[in-house]
Amino acid sequence: MSLIEPDELRRRLTDPNLRIADVRWQLGAPEAGREAYDGGHIPGAIFLDLETDLRSEQGPARHALPEPVDLRRRMEELGFSDDQTIVAVDDARGAIAARLWWMLDDLGHADVRVLHGGLEAWRDLDLPWTDETTDVAAAGSLCSLRDRWSRAIEVDDLSEASGRLLDARAPERYRGEVEPIDPAAGHIPGALNLPFAATLDDRGRFLDRDALRAVLGSNGAADTVYCGSGVTACHLALAFRLAGLPAPQLYAGSWSEWSGLGREVATGPAPGS
Repeated sequence: MSLIEPDELRRRLTDPNLRIADVRWQLGAPEAGREAYDGGHIPGAIFLDLETDLRSEQGPARHALPEPVDLRRRMEELGFSDDQTIVAVDDARGAIAARLWWMLDDLGHADVRVLHGGLEAWRDLDLPWTDETTDVAAAGSLCSLRDRWSRAIEVDDLSEASGRLLDARAPERYRGEVEPIDPAAGHIPGALNLPFAATLDDRGRFLDRDALRAVLGSNGAADTVYCGSGVTACHLALAFRLAGLPAPQLYAGSWSEWSGLGREVATGPAPGS
């Protein structure tokens, strides 16, 4: 299971083998996630900051993957362990939480899930909420995590990748009509636009398996997904998992790295070449 329903999470709040990671984040407002957490969160949740805990500061990518050993060390400091069900939550219907899901899943954690529907679904059901910061009683142990990423692809390897290159951003960013943060507007030549939101219903929940398979399609090869900075592309990867399709590779540097390096840009609704 890669998702957890709000009611199941509520029932397990007192489970000592469950740990909640609140990863709320907002584009262009790096402090907003922490402020939102301080204002209220699920009881027992620990805040993980995308800007400091879940990325590397090396290179041109805004949210480059950290070294696995650094991720492991930080999460152990916050009390996460191998024997826990780790649940990632956000207020973006899973779009940010999927980044932590992808990281831990790729490194081999046995049970990592995303709260289905996000904190909006939790709050709609009037489930427990607190503004008390969770104390970390003791450091955890994530010794089972692997020491390298297995499904991440580097920028210079994109031309050798099999399958499709899928851009998970909103259509207007893909077409190059707007670009709120990166150096250039447009998309990687040859990429197809598949916004991550296309895998969700109007309540922010994933479509059922058959509907996901219809939206995602597959030619049997390992597709590659990217987005603005390697975050919402992980949500698309989660959709592939739920659809029972082959796991895509993640171009983690994504558009922030590609445009930052001054690589060729395509604009408009067509993939380009």
